[in-house]
Amino acid sequence: MRRNRYHQFVMSSHHKSETSSASPEEMLANIQKLMDEVENLITHRPAAADNHETGNRLADLQDRLSGMATRVKGAYNSARRNVVNGAHQADETIRTHPYQSLAVALGVGMLVGALLRRSQSED
Repeated sequence: MRRNRYHQFVMSSHHKSETSSASPEEMLANIQKLMDEVENLITHRPAAADNHETGNRLADLQDRLSGMATRVKGAYNSARRNVVNGAHQADETIRTHPYQSLAVALGVGMLVGALLRRSQSED
């Protein structure tokens, strides 16, 4: 019975991770689940009769961890590209419209300063 529930969990987690684009929070939750399973497998050493099943479980965990690492690397690379593109666009906008950029920066600075001063006076 326990083995069937484990295999159902494994198959459902494979299906979910392969069919959807996971958010960073979901990826972290999946990594935490994997780590918990590995810790559980390590701390509860099986009897000699269960070595084959343990080997299968470890291989499955390794496959899932490898897949998760690939998705995390992809998310990191995508985020890095977005940040670099955003920085290039900001640089181009500032160079194209320097006075307007200076006025916006001055306005934001004054607003933040006023908010900080206000919050300090309330304390």
